[in-house]
Amino acid sequence: MNIEIITTPNEDLKESGFGNLSACNSVLEAVSKMGHHVVLNICNTEDDLQAIVNREPDLVILAVKYLSLDDKNKLYLSQYFSKHKINYTGSPKDVLKYDSNKVLAKARLKNRGIKTLNYFTALPGQYKSEKQLPIGFPLFLKPIDAANGNGIDDLSYVTNFEQFESKVLALHNEFTLPVLVEEYLEGPEYTVSVIQMKDARLLISHIEIVPPVSTNGLKILGYKAKIDNSEQQKKVFNNILKMKLNKMATDVFYGLGVRDYARIDIKTDKNGECYFMEVNLVPGMTEGSSYFPKSCEIDNSVAYNDVVKLMLSQGISRIPRLQVMSKIKLNSNFLEEWSI
Repeated sequence: MNIEIITTPNEDLKESGFGNLSACNSVLEAVSKMGHHVVLNICNTEDDLQAIVNREPDLVILAVKYLSLDDKNKLYLSQYFSKHKINYTGSPKDVLKYDSNKVLAKARLKNRGIKTLNYFTALPGQYKSEKQLPIGFPLFLKPIDAANGNGIDDLSYVTNFEQFESKVLALHNEFTLPVLVEEYLEGPEYTVSVIQMKDARLLISHIEIVPPVSTNGLKILGYKAKIDNSEQQKKVFNNILKMKLNKMATDVFYGLGVRDYARIDIKTDKNGECYFMEVNLVPGMTEGSSYFPKSCEIDNSVAYNDVVKLMLSQGISRIPRLQVMSKIKLNSNFLEEWSI
């Protein structure tokens, strides 16, 4: 089967994606071991995408959400390949907006009765005093559309109005969008990987993320901690908590209309109640460190190459059966290979 991986020069990308070239090469190697013909494309222009369409691959693996054009517009890969009737992995454009905009995701899920952190958005100078703030301190501030800890540091945790104003201004200057302001919960943070398998069952894997203690005595899961890989990833043993995490992850997956896979971040309060934080629809795939494959390994003992195999199972199932049969040489372990 002919499979192509699509990425872009993304060293400065502040939104979610598989990661750098090394991560994409790890995915390529895993797909190659499945017996497919696979190539990696680093696309810069729409012409690069058209060349892929002309080759008519059976499946394209989207390692980023969009291509940034010269006019600063975004060309969403899922929309582009859907238009050209090319099978692709992951969610369509109308669902990817919940990854790009945390507020949209929170609003949709809240309307469906799913608990989310209380929040509001802020612009510099919008609020004149503490009394005007919709939620009381302490608060946590972060970009509305960034991932991978971008914009998050010790100063994201604010306990007074002066700190609030300073962080709002700093984030707005860097990201030029309204700032997301959330209530701060004292409980642990969890990330949950969800993969929809060939038979439509969900494989759910969860881990606790324990940030390092900063110089200010805070545990902030920010950009530096993620770059340094200094946070701990711990298996969850509490069965009641596991059931709560499973239910929320399932509700979020279906509530947002996600396709194929997602990574969902959940925060708990001091009583162990779960609250949705954000969703990542093009999760990091750096072997040995990214939360998505690591949670599958830690919680369900699924090795990296098998995680990739599972991630592609729905995409491969969308290929017409006759087309699959014509391109795969049957052998004695065919059923076993495709039973996942």
